[in-house]
Amino acid sequence: MDETSGDVGGGQSDTASPLEASLALDSDGSRIAQARHLAAAFLTKVRDDHGIPVMTATVETVQLIVSELVTNARKYAPGPALLHLRITGPVLRVELWDSNPALPTAKAPNPRRIGQHGLEIVTALARTVTAEQTPLGKRITADIVLSSATG
Repeated sequence: MDETSGDVGGGQSDTASPLEASLALDSDGSRIAQARHLAAAFLTKVRDDHGIPVMTATVETVQLIVSELVTNARKYAPGPALLHLRITGPVLRVELWDSNPALPTAKAPNPRRIGQHGLEIVTALARTVTAEQTPLGKRITADIVLSSATG
């Protein structure tokens, strides 16, 4: 599948359109690096072209969150997935849709466990994380504050 929108911008509406970008993901897992790159390029463009403050550490955090969400989708969902990034005020919303309707559950903390820490990582780094079933699978949403100066 191909990138559905790498551009920052939006359509017309009564209020300011959110800045957004999306990437369709194949089921073979080959797009994890591309998803991380999209997140970094998107946030750089938001900062440089739109003057929205985005700290370098936030870009790295978002790349890690995107990597964890996409990796989990590739590992547990048999079909395609969609990554969507959207700026609303001082917050970046990362949404990942995949074809597996089973909602993820965080395991009890265990430093000896190898792997299966993705949801723990995302939950620790994002302001909020939600997961909900959709008609074709599930959507996981993580909200990240872009700059400590904005909240």
